[in-house]
Amino acid sequence: MTKAEVIAEIAEKTGIDKADVSATVEAFFNVVKNSMADGHNIYIRGFGSFVNKKRARKIARNISKNTAMVIEEHYVPSFKPSRVFINKIKNSPKVGK
Repeated sequence: MTKAEVIAEIAEKTGIDKADVSATVEAFFNVVKNSMADGHNIYIRGFGSFVNKKRARKIARNISKNTAMVIEEHYVPSFKPSRVFINKIKNSPKVGK
């Protein structure tokens, strides 16, 4: 499902204009990206958590040149679904077919 399909479905179910729904969805994504870039995690009860995960410093290999390279510690964005979300997917008859 694409972002456009999500926007169309929300507009259909709520009766709100697609342009307004699109602006709201874009604003939500911008808030998530900007907050996580500022080092804040986002917790949405019943849905999940957007968290920054720390990756430790490590030594990697460039196999084409046969050299070692250092990858410094860094953060990557991650999503952890809530227990309610996980159970909804586990108990769905449509998933896995």
